[in-house]
Amino acid sequence: MPEDIVYQHPLFGGKIASTFPHRFQDVSNIRQVPDHQEVFADPSHDESLIFELLEFKPDVADNGSAAWFLQDLATEQDAEGSVVIEQSGVLEAPGLMYKNMPAVVITAVGQMAISKGRQGREAQNFVKVYLANLHLKGVDTDVLVTAYEPIVINPFSESADTVGAGVAVPAAQAGCMPMEEVFKLAVTSFRVHDWGLF
Repeated sequence: MPEDIVYQHPLFGGKIASTFPHRFQDVSNIRQVPDHQEVFADPSHDESLIFELLEFKPDVADNGSAAWFLQDLATEQDAEGSVVIEQSGVLEAPGLMYKNMPAVVITAVGQMAISKGRQGREAQNFVKVYLANLHLKGVDTDVLVTAYEPIVINPFSESADTVGAGVAVPAAQAGCMPMEEVFKLAVTSFRVHDWGLF
């Protein structure tokens, strides 16, 4: 199916790359996101994939860092009902090695109620959030890969105009790659082509 075509997307001017489905379009310019973020969205399913470069947080231990970033994200977005469902241990990522220092990857999955932009609490959607912290130890950088999958769309949300209000129809039911698989592919295929970016 055309919606399931995957390819390697250049990120941050081609200095980084990640593979995920073609149906996710770059909306960074439309949403006017900061330079340290790149945002891709599939408006037909109200799903999004965000890549973010952050300065390394020395006070946050690798083990549990993804859950920490997930909670930080919930606070930043004024989310309600935020809960961490699962988290991984620390996994080495030999494909992301800089000067013989392999990166580590830690993931977490959570759920929270968030609103788009400045819509306010009355328009919050209930979403499942997949988050990976790729700790690039050699360059003191934390990379966050975050994927949002709607569970329930609020009738007052701008998303309701596009995908309808109520229980969201999973992309898999429309013949597309499930968001969990999109997230895994984006994380496992993540590559740095130019370490000078950091």
